[in-house]
Amino acid sequence: MVIEEMVYPPHVIRRSDRGLCVARTGKTLYTIMDLIKAEWPKKLVRDWMELTDEQIDCVMEYIDKHRKKFEAEYDDVVKDAEEDRKYWEERNRERIEKIKKMGPPPGKEELWNFVQSWKAELGIV
Repeated sequence: MVIEEMVYPPHVIRRSDRGLCVARTGKTLYTIMDLIKAEWPKKLVRDWMELTDEQIDCVMEYIDKHRKKFEAEYDDVVKDAEEDRKYWEERNRERIEKIKKMGPPPGKEELWNFVQSWKAELGIV
């Protein structure tokens, strides 16, 4: 069950069980902040997140007006996400290593070799 608390303005930004979100979209302000910190232009953030002009303006205004408190909350979210990533990486380490050593499924050798060459070229091996 999703519990929402009206934040600012209530028809655009709400606090749900996932944190601060753009109302009725499920998109968190933390994801938007990731893009802002990556120096994406406002218009690109709006388009990528499929937001209206009103929504992106309200989000930017909210972040600006509550910058100190919001950035502290954002830092906590990022820290928690990193802890979760490390937990699951460690928990799945043996499985990931086993998967890396697996060969191609029967009849898929040509595709396998193609993908492996792309991974090597991209440094993803």
